[in-house]
Amino acid sequence: MALFLFLVLIAVVLGIVGVAAHGLGYLLAIGIVVLVAAFALSAVRWTRRSGRPTR
Repeated sequence: MALFLFLVLIAVVLGIVGVAAHGLGYLLAIGIVVLVAAFALSAVRWTRRSGRPTR
């Protein structure tokens, strides 16, 4: 959970810097990629935990 929150925080900071600083639009793109990766990582971890127990 801490990794997910850290990645979301990094994505938000990169997005804000990318929008605020003229000419640094690539930081916004990197922020979006990091945000998508954070949600994908979270989804993978969540589906593994909620699976059927193996016996």
